[in-house]
Amino acid sequence: MPLFNRLSTFSVQAGRAVTLVWGTSRLLFIGLIVATLAAGVLPALAAWIGQRIVDAVVQAMQVHASGAQAPVWPVLRYVLAEAGVLALLAAAQRGLSVQQALLRVQLGQKVNLLILEKAQTLSMLQFEDSAFYDKLVRVRRDASTRPLGLVTKGLGLVQNLISLISFAVLLVHFSPWALAILVLGALPVFFAEAHFSGDAFRLFKRRAPETRQQGYLEALLSQEAHAKEVKLFGLAPLLLQRYRDNFSRLYAEDRRLTLRRDGWGFALGLLGTAAFYLAYAWVVLDTVQGRTTLGQMTMYLVLFKQGQSAITASLAAIAGLYEDGLYLSDLYEYLAHEGVQPRGHLTAGVRPGDGLRCENLGFRYPDASRDTLSAIDLHLAPGKSLALVGENGSGKTTLIKLLTRLYTPGQGRILLDGSDLQDWDEQALHQRIGVIFQDYIRYQMTVGENLGVGDVTAFDDRERWSEAAAQGIAAEFIERLSEGYGTQLGRWFVGGQELSGGQWQKVALSRAYMRRDADILILDEPTAALDAGAEAAVFEHFREYAKGRMTLLISHRFSSVRSADHIIVLDQGRIAEQGNHEQLIAGGGRYAELFDIQAQGYR
Repeated sequence: MPLFNRLSTFSVQAGRAVTLVWGTSRLLFIGLIVATLAAGVLPALAAWIGQRIVDAVVQAMQVHASGAQAPVWPVLRYVLAEAGVLALLAAAQRGLSVQQALLRVQLGQKVNLLILEKAQTLSMLQFEDSAFYDKLVRVRRDASTRPLGLVTKGLGLVQNLISLISFAVLLVHFSPWALAILVLGALPVFFAEAHFSGDAFRLFKRRAPETRQQGYLEALLSQEAHAKEVKLFGLAPLLLQRYRDNFSRLYAEDRRLTLRRDGWGFALGLLGTAAFYLAYAWVVLDTVQGRTTLGQMTMYLVLFKQGQSAITASLAAIAGLYEDGLYLSDLYEYLAHEGVQPRGHLTAGVRPGDGLRCENLGFRYPDASRDTLSAIDLHLAPGKSLALVGENGSGKTTLIKLLTRLYTPGQGRILLDGSDLQDWDEQALHQRIGVIFQDYIRYQMTVGENLGVGDVTAFDDRERWSEAAAQGIAAEFIERLSEGYGTQLGRWFVGGQELSGGQWQKVALSRAYMRRDADILILDEPTAALDAGAEAAVFEHFREYAKGRMTLLISHRFSSVRSADHIIVLDQGRIAEQGNHEQLIAGGGRYAELFDIQAQGYR
């Protein structure tokens, strides 16, 4: 990348980082600037006072050697002054440390909130895109610390530049060439650091999938949700070996970069050391020849040493700023990514009571070779129930995601009460939908909160919890728990209790009943984990609750499907058959075949 482009990119990222930090805490940011200025000026002042102390001591020794009474106060005055300056310097450095620590916590929280808030605007397809998910993982893992790193390195650079200017004012009395020696000695290390910082970022970015896979393997080997299969299937040796192999590949890349980076850094750093000792010898010879006092020699040597450290730190900060800017560019690229722009505003359709319609509906996943759904036409009227039947992969769950507007149709349209689903206000639409997905979430929260998530407007409403649990036939076992609706579920937190699969399914069913105003009920395998008796009780409650509502059911259990008013059989994304149970059995098609296969298991 040309130098001009690098400087332009860096200036943009630096401006963004400063704006971000300023918006996080103005008081702490101003405090950082004040402490930085103080920490930049005070070292030179301390060195100058040190020179005065040495020269005052030498002069006092000469007076004492001549037999006269040497004055003590001039020396003590400088000693006290240096003590005061060093105390102020320690306070400035401590102030920098404290303010950076406080700002780091606040800024990390702010950036993580920006990332998580942005995530809520993304579409389901973006979450399901592995490349985009890699970017999300990268920014969550590293970008929360990078903005502050950019600012603190920038302030450190300012501090060192202030120190260098103050050193230069003192060193120029010795020789301007001394400054040139220090700067030229540090430049090779800077160029090496800048080069390897870019290499490190490109390596980090390229291998994000492998890093994420490493994290996934750790989760498989350490989380209780996976422990039973890992133990019973004897997967641990296989997963551990895969973890070791993956680590070995990542470590080999890290090792190559580290050896190259530190090897060149050491070799080029010798040039800086040589420059320092060249200046050192120059000052010593000048002192021996009487052109420099002992106090001046002491000051110049301190200035050379601290100046070299300041230049090295400044150049390393510039390289670090470049690296932080590269990482920060990922954050802003993610934040600038176009999410789902809600354009709907309708809260009622143009034909109230018309229900839900799909007209020539089609959908294809990105990079897929064929449509997942094609030419889907259906109508679900209020008070009616519709069942979807089909083999795995036939498009049933995809259709649900389209009907709940998690996906946008690729062709055709979906109408609710005569108006396009995309024109509805998202919140108004979702309030009308009660849904239980096959892969429902088992929240590590209390029982009541697990129910309350079904309707956040009644999240803490204990009366609504009880009503929903009764309708979802979960009330009986909930009341037997140690703390009832206040019982912590799951094993992640202290005092948590784990439920059986059937109990969790009853909780998820009850969650769907929390939405009293929902007139579209979507159930994806709602009784897969229930025994026959519990399934019968669930549907007995459900038929009463579903009166006047639109019901869409996905199930592989024909005992659940047969009572639906209308049944659609999907095959490879298309409607293969449709009708009620009796019509489809009489038709002798795929539905009748699947029904007969399942029925044989009960004969």
